[in-house]
Amino acid sequence: MQFKSTRSDTLVSFKDAILNCLPEGGGLYVPDSVLDMRQYILYMDSGTTYPELVATVAPALLQGELNPFSADRVAESTFDFEPQLRQLDDTLSVLTLCNGPTGVFKDYGIAFLAAVMEELLQNDKNDRRSSAGRAMILSAARGDTGVSIAHAFSGRKGMTSVIIYPSGPVRGLDPASYVTNGGNVISIQIKGTFDDCQRLILEALNDRPFAARYGITSGNAINPGRLLPQVFYYFYAFIKLKKILTGELVFSVPTGNFGNLIAGLYAWKMGMPVNGFIAAMNANNAFGDYIKGEAFKPGKLIRTNSPALDVSAPSNYERLASFYAEAPAVMRHMVYPDTIDDRTTLAAMETAWKKYGILLDPHSAVAFAAARRLTRGAGGFNGHVVVLATGHPAKHTELVSRATGQQVPIPKKFTKLWKKTDPMATISPQLDALEGAIASCC
Repeated sequence: MQFKSTRSDTLVSFKDAILNCLPEGGGLYVPDSVLDMRQYILYMDSGTTYPELVATVAPALLQGELNPFSADRVAESTFDFEPQLRQLDDTLSVLTLCNGPTGVFKDYGIAFLAAVMEELLQNDKNDRRSSAGRAMILSAARGDTGVSIAHAFSGRKGMTSVIIYPSGPVRGLDPASYVTNGGNVISIQIKGTFDDCQRLILEALNDRPFAARYGITSGNAINPGRLLPQVFYYFYAFIKLKKILTGELVFSVPTGNFGNLIAGLYAWKMGMPVNGFIAAMNANNAFGDYIKGEAFKPGKLIRTNSPALDVSAPSNYERLASFYAEAPAVMRHMVYPDTIDDRTTLAAMETAWKKYGILLDPHSAVAFAAARRLTRGAGGFNGHVVVLATGHPAKHTELVSRATGQQVPIPKKFTKLWKKTDPMATISPQLDALEGAIASCC
């Protein structure tokens, strides 16, 4: 599989795309073409484990870059957790993606990226002809993102993970993983906002001499190595369900930055039998009009009770636009936008508990509400909807308890995730200040 920029036809390898994750000239990396994976996903059955699926599919996708032995090492060193598919009734299932180490779906993409980068870098290091073998992963963080990245990259050979936080409390990092204590994590706080952090990351990546000096790439969603492994859990859901499917298959996806939706579309292009995707958005409705064929116009950001979906200008816009540029009519019949307000989100959480005995976080509830709207709509629905549950309800205990009347069990692992920690440095949001902080720590 080769990659190209959304603004250019120049091809690069997967390795080059993840280690130099922003194309020169701008844009984002997308696959140049995708391979037909039907021979794999139609052969696998409900007994296939997630590591087995990854170890089988990854080398087929990354032919020539990741051999089966490397893929086995990546899968086994990464996935001691896997998704859980729960069928609720004839028309609904929930795919739980919050059972990783930090309780968010991002664990799957970030963990694979860290492991595959380590494997590729070690291959470089073992090649006497190569002077490479090291990388610095620069990531902007808020909420759970920083914890997921720190956990995934901690202890990985040949890599230093630099996590940049905006002003406010820093939570969940283990000081034992800091470079000053023999680890490979550097935490830096910016005197500014999350937007300042993202801008600084882009400045660092686009300053080619600076990026080359430290071997900088990113662990954020701009890196295609974060996006590609999200395809695997769509495959996983299909192989678990395929024996009972008799009609249409639809996925309902909580949608903010649109990465999860795009991963699903890649799975479809790779041959997964699916009839459509619900882009389940909150009041921000970032791409609703665009999906219907109108021009994309970022709106004013609206704060909701599903904050991870509070996005008015999704960073994956160019990736989504590349799908619509290829076949706009097909895409308008493949992706169905739906907008769920705060009141409906709370009602969905209540319904999920009272009818099915499951607790959903507000982001998963947005997708659940959109799925129920489809299955109960006029005209009937002859098929099955898989709802992606992307976050753990324990991350939103007050809201979940208010909606359901239930006390939310708190996994022991989360107590460490919520503990405040001190950053290694606090700087102004300038590139020279960032380099100074990195140089003083390394």
